[in-house]
Amino acid sequence: MPTLLITGAAGFVGSHVTREAGRRRAELRLMSHRSPLPGSGPRVVRADLSEPASLRGVCEGVDVLIHCASRIGGDVEANEAVNARGTAALVEEARGAGVARIVQLSTASVYGRGTFRGGRPGELTRRPGSPTSRTRAEAEDAVLAAGGIVLRPHLVYGEGDTWVVPGLARLLSTLPGTVDGWPSRTSMIAVSELAGLLVATALAPAADLTASVYHAAHPEPVPVDALLRAVAACAGIDRPDRDLTADQARAVLEERGVPASGLDMFITDHVFDSAPLWSDLRRAPGPGFDTDFARAAPWYRKVLHSG
Repeated sequence: MPTLLITGAAGFVGSHVTREAGRRRAELRLMSHRSPLPGSGPRVVRADLSEPASLRGVCEGVDVLIHCASRIGGDVEANEAVNARGTAALVEEARGAGVARIVQLSTASVYGRGTFRGGRPGELTRRPGSPTSRTRAEAEDAVLAAGGIVLRPHLVYGEGDTWVVPGLARLLSTLPGTVDGWPSRTSMIAVSELAGLLVATALAPAADLTASVYHAAHPEPVPVDALLRAVAACAGIDRPDRDLTADQARAVLEERGVPASGLDMFITDHVFDSAPLWSDLRRAPGPGFDTDFARAAPWYRKVLHSG
């Protein structure tokens, strides 16, 4: 089996990728800048994307790089240091070491705000609207220039998630009602399934991969109303009888000092066509949101009720 270097190996997605790659019996090298990792088993490499000098030699002897590390939020400089300059330096190391394939975990947020109804990467234009999205798009450019492959999930959920479901719980606890009945749909993927796609992409025969950028999502979009009902049930939030317009909801959020950007993502469709990835990898998707969220629900309940 080839040797895989996984960056962000202690993170949300990276930890699941590590487990999935271990099940595939790949030789693993795990990169983390400070989060704890197991002291035995796979070789652990301590390096920091924001310090290019620390990356020297990390790719020696590596066949495939799975780049899961990124900076989300924070100031502009931190995002540029990790996502843009850090990825560029890592890619340079990989190229110098003769790494055969680079697979990057990116995000559909590089498209910015809007309504999305099933487009493929080649049909959509990147318009990143935040420092995180902009610098992750720059990271994509570095990977693609080196002949790498980019996977763009939209919403990722499951054990370890500190963004999607906790953020939705905060949104629901702030709003005194539904918003236009929550009519939209959104692309989602369980983190375990995303990990499987990343490892499968890393190990697939080159001839099977027909694109350099793929959307990574379960093929069946999730109704936002169903998503929010599931989140409310986990968080113990009662569903209000009142229904707000989008403008009313924005006014409530503004009054309470909550950014409306999270709301905007759920009042318009955010559906991305992931069929090419499933087809190229010859993989069948799992059962989907209802089953996968139910599996994660006990973990979410602990997290949401611990605060």
